[in-house]
Amino acid sequence: MIFQYLLLLFAVAFFSCFQSEDIQSQHKIVRIQPLGDISPGEVNALVDSIKRIFPKVVVSSPKKLPAFAYYPPRARYKADSLLKYLSSIAQPNETVIGLTRKDISTKSGSNPDFGIMGLGRCPGNACVVSTFRLNIRKKKSQFYKVAIHELGHTFGLPHCSDLYCYMRDAKGGNPTDDEKYFCKKCNNFLKGHHWKL
Repeated sequence: MIFQYLLLLFAVAFFSCFQSEDIQSQHKIVRIQPLGDISPGEVNALVDSIKRIFPKVVVSSPKKLPAFAYYPPRARYKADSLLKYLSSIAQPNETVIGLTRKDISTKSGSNPDFGIMGLGRCPGNACVVSTFRLNIRKKKSQFYKVAIHELGHTFGLPHCSDLYCYMRDAKGGNPTDDEKYFCKKCNNFLKGHHWKL
């Protein structure tokens, strides 16, 4: 009898946690936070694209890039510091994606200052994307692909081995032109978090 009672309590607790996570992802909001002098046109184009797959998107007024994130030796911004800042301004059940045209970097292996296109907590409530390393002629599509890659991380999606998937690891390059879709596994994961794919 006690075993059955404990089993019932476990089942209720498990279901409640699962249901709570599902409700949270249903009501999650993505907040776009322009940083510095990124152009409103680039921001608006990205917002329109993201809204097609995740409708709950809001845009905040531009903010200055935080001075503490600046790395003078390379005239760039530390992405990890930007994530801490963006995470600190995120409201409950909100993911903040910071957008900048400045160069950003992070530690990678033995390299303390590795230039990147974007960085996101996996899972987490913040990510940052830069246009600095994107191909100027293909900036709109590449910006979108990097943004949804980093947003995917914030929802808990890791890198993918499918070389055509948006979630592939860039490995220091810019493979966005090769990326065509979310693979079946990544697609199913994001659909489970109410992405409209």
